[in-house]
Amino acid sequence: MIGADIARRLGEPEVVANAIGAHHADEPCNSVYAYLVAASDAMSGARPGARRELAEGFTAKIEDLERIGLSRRGVAYAHAVHGGRELRVYVREREVDDLTVVEMSTDIAHQIAEEMTFPGQIKVTVIRAFEATATAN
Repeated sequence: MIGADIARRLGEPEVVANAIGAHHADEPCNSVYAYLVAASDAMSGARPGARRELAEGFTAKIEDLERIGLSRRGVAYAHAVHGGRELRVYVREREVDDLTVVEMSTDIAHQIAEEMTFPGQIKVTVIRAFEATATAN
């Protein structure tokens, strides 16, 4: 978003600013160029070492994110996705209520900011879903 704002202030065409702002899904894609930039970024940025990180450092970052996510009561599992730019935490629906989900996402984000060093931002998504399963015979 910062890059898109700078591009707009500097008079870049809206198609360019939108491609910058949309490549991490922070704003909707308004052109084919935005989709191409987003796809290119996803292909190049998700692999270990893509942003000059060593594979060991990348692995440690992922493990730290998942450790922090798993440290809360009621968490079923946690997965770092998008090359470590997002942490998705899945909670047990019967153990964690809706208000706690909101508080948990904020608390996890604060803990990540305090304990880790990373460029940019890490999005924390806490998911509480009701699931029903039946078997047909």
